[in-house]
Amino acid sequence: MRRYNVSGMSCAACSARVQRAVEAVYGVEACAVNLLTNSMTIDGDVSADDVISAVEKAGYSAELADKDKISVKTDVSDKKHGKDNSLIFRLAFSVAFLAALMYISMGHVMWGAPLPSFLSHNPIGIAIIQMLLAAIIMVINQRFFINGFKGIIRLSPNMDTLVAIGSSAAFAYSTAVLLTMTAMSEQESLHNALHGLYFESAAMILTLITVGKLLEHIAKGKTTDAIKKLLDLTPKTASVIRNGYELTVPVEDVLVGDIFIVRPGGAVPVDGIVLDGKSAVDESALTGESIPVDKEMGDSVSAGTINKFGVLKCESKKVGEDTALAQIIKIVNDAASSKAPIAKIADKVSGIFVPIVVVISVITMIVWLAVSRDFGYSLARAISVLVISCPCALGLATPVAIMVGSGVGARKGILFKSATSLEVLGRVKTVALDKTGTVTEGSPRLTDLICADGVSEDELLSVAVSVEQNSGHPLAKAICEYGKDRNIKVLSTDEFEYLVGNGIRARIGESTVYAGNYELVEQYAEIADYFTEKANALSANGKTSIYFVVDGKLLGLIALADTVRKDSKAAIARLKAMNIRTVILTGDSVRTAEAIGAEAGIDEIFAELKPEEKEQKIRELQEQGTVCMVGDGINDAPSLARADVGIAIGSGTEVAVDSADVVVVKDRLSDVVNAIKLSKAVSVNIYENLFWAFGYNLIGIPLAAGVFVPLLGWELDPMFGAAAMSISSFFVISNALRLNFVRLEKKNKNKVREKRKMTKTIYVTGMMCMHCEARVKKLLETTEGVTSAEVSHERGIAVVTLSKDVSDATIKNIIEADGYKVTDIK
Repeated sequence: MRRYNVSGMSCAACSARVQRAVEAVYGVEACAVNLLTNSMTIDGDVSADDVISAVEKAGYSAELADKDKISVKTDVSDKKHGKDNSLIFRLAFSVAFLAALMYISMGHVMWGAPLPSFLSHNPIGIAIIQMLLAAIIMVINQRFFINGFKGIIRLSPNMDTLVAIGSSAAFAYSTAVLLTMTAMSEQESLHNALHGLYFESAAMILTLITVGKLLEHIAKGKTTDAIKKLLDLTPKTASVIRNGYELTVPVEDVLVGDIFIVRPGGAVPVDGIVLDGKSAVDESALTGESIPVDKEMGDSVSAGTINKFGVLKCESKKVGEDTALAQIIKIVNDAASSKAPIAKIADKVSGIFVPIVVVISVITMIVWLAVSRDFGYSLARAISVLVISCPCALGLATPVAIMVGSGVGARKGILFKSATSLEVLGRVKTVALDKTGTVTEGSPRLTDLICADGVSEDELLSVAVSVEQNSGHPLAKAICEYGKDRNIKVLSTDEFEYLVGNGIRARIGESTVYAGNYELVEQYAEIADYFTEKANALSANGKTSIYFVVDGKLLGLIALADTVRKDSKAAIARLKAMNIRTVILTGDSVRTAEAIGAEAGIDEIFAELKPEEKEQKIRELQEQGTVCMVGDGINDAPSLARADVGIAIGSGTEVAVDSADVVVVKDRLSDVVNAIKLSKAVSVNIYENLFWAFGYNLIGIPLAAGVFVPLLGWELDPMFGAAAMSISSFFVISNALRLNFVRLEKKNKNKVREKRKMTKTIYVTGMMCMHCEARVKKLLETTEGVTSAEVSHERGIAVVTLSKDVSDATIKNIIEADGYKVTDIK
């Protein structure tokens, strides 16, 4: 997939024109043009020159986006305030001249407002001044005419075309009336002719549309705030050690293997491993988890996270676009730039919208002339049709909701890779779950050792640890950790082979070892009933049994238990409340799976499945409705890819993450529920936007054309039509921004409020010893409202219990007055 930045698009008709032009280029397999971000993504074997040439022939310009630097390209130039300075300039001058024009055309002509004596009885002079003021406003807003008439020449009319035709028609007609006034001699006729001028409409249309554009730009800037905040997390510099010296270098110059230093309050520049030092790192920007995570030697740190206290010395492992932060930004940006399936409807309508509106406008004028209305009235109806029509609302209905929804998900630790996954997830009927590491913690512990006659526990463990050390499976890790705690001797192994879905094979010296489930080992050794009965009893209690066979002889079995995640029961209960069926797909034994399923509240269990059987089961479930698969391992990859939506747990393997459509950064099953709820909220928001966009035009165009005049007497002035058009796109974007306030989880307000009032965690630097610790403790406990304080100079943290609310500023001032530094209070 390649990304391009596109310039010159002003409405949905423009984006539809660009998409058609690029899709016609040989080699383009898929093209998605995003009006919101002024970007385009292309799949296929095609050169950038061919794509750019096609865009330019369509009347726009494009450039290949920088692969190494993800950015948000919108038409908002003032990043701080989300405003386009050129628009503000145009609007300010337009309003100033329009105020003078409206004073003359309506204030004086209609209501008798005073004018200088040389004008008050000079109708032609008044008309000329109106023309000049309108012309000035048209020159100020000349971009509408340049872009609009270019669109006509290229046979690709757009929103600017509608505005340009409407304003030009009103100005041309008024100019013609002015010329006829020069041939009149009677003052009464001249004054009556002033009422037939539409100079104020020509100017008002442009000014109101500019107001709408400014509001739209401001709102657009807010929709991209999520990505901008992620971009702002990336540090600009890093402190690295080279040739024994500490240097400050641009973060782009940091190389894999560099040693870098992160001081208290500083941001981690790249992904790395801690070599020295202890600290707590705030990872909330990446995971959404507010509690800082303790870091020490051997722990990993991620770019964009904040070091709360202590100095960390780290080695860089991933830099540039390979960091976790860069990957998150890329995923969110890709999702925002892609198109949801529902957007195809709006795209088709947008592509033909403007020509249809122009035709309706012409027909409107002809019909009113045919029923004997005067030319001015008929022209006003036609202009109203042009200026009330809004293709932008159609074009923005879907992308703004996708952009905001993706940003909300990113803040919550839920990453949607595409707009399709964001839309489809809300329609799931069945959620299929892998067991180990998804429903359960994925960190099992060894619970039972059952040895064959003549075999000691140490002998069984020695063989088990020796062969399992080559496996990355959680069960293998648990056996190895247990063996390490007991100082079990590890033997040399070779010819290790992973037998997918069953177990492993390896050689220890001249002996062949098989370790795995009953179906595997029964092929190589005779299993006594005693062991199968023991294994069945263990499975009934949710334990997994692994048999070990050496040269055709059973050494014994090891049982391990995995615990259900703390939030799994609540998450599955929430899924049931949403009428979503839950199933477990696991390679584990039936009894173990059933025990875990019963504890977690799963509806249906499918156990002892190989990866290909999991994938086949997903196919079968899809016959009953949309299916979501949740997993974290290599063996889940086929199922994740086959499901309508695949969700990977963030701690899972890279293969699983790559195969999934959605990534849950935190290891919480509840975030899967949150992702579904967010998808539902986005889908509802898209339908609301499309309903407004279609409904607005379906009602507004007939109203502007005068369909309701003979029935109800409703008549729309062109100026009100322009005002309605101005707010339509703003309404769609504002509606999408409501997604920022969507509540994914119900919170106990009283509990949260009580917790906030009763405890506070203070991060303090400068405490060097127990004396400092005691000093800070005394300062805090002598503060009114503080019941007690627990202080650690090693961690740089003070936790205070409060009897009443004490402001952060008060606490900070008390501590810093004694020479210490408060970096944060939570």
